[in-house]
Amino acid sequence: MEQKTVRFIKLDSRAVAPTYGTQFAAGADLRAVLDEPVTIEPGKTLLMHTGIAMEIPEGLVGLVYARSGLASKRGLAPANCVGVIDSDYRGEIMVALHNHSQEAQTIEHGERIAQMVIAPYVFANYTETESLTDTVRGEGGFGSTGTK
Repeated sequence: MEQKTVRFIKLDSRAVAPTYGTQFAAGADLRAVLDEPVTIEPGKTLLMHTGIAMEIPEGLVGLVYARSGLASKRGLAPANCVGVIDSDYRGEIMVALHNHSQEAQTIEHGERIAQMVIAPYVFANYTETESLTDTVRGEGGFGSTGTK
C-alpha cells in the first residue's frame, strides 16, 4: 500500500486530524467542529466546519464521501454526493451535510460527518474531433447494458 504525506493545519484548536477507522480503510474520517450541537431539518443542508486546511500533494485529489453508517442509519450525506478538494486549495475543509431522512438530525461537536479518500487523478487534454471510434455499445446509455 502506497503512502503519501498530506500536511494539514488546525484552523481551530478543537479540530481533530483525519483518522482511519481500521488498518485498511480507504477513507479517513472528518469531524465536525461546532460551538454547540446543530440540528439539520429533513430536506435541509448545512455547511459543517472541520477546522482543518490541507496541502494535498500535486497529482492527488481529496474526495469527500458519506460515511456509510451516517448515511444509512440517519440519512446524512454530503449534499454534492462527492466533494472534490483540489491540490491547490488551502482553505478550510467544509462538508455540506444534507438530511435525506424524514426526521431532524442533530450533529454534535467532534462527530464523524464524512470521510476523505486521497486519490490520484489524470489531467485530461480535451481535444475536439470530427468523429469518435465505434464500439459495440455505441450510444447506448442508461440501462442499455441490461436490467439485472
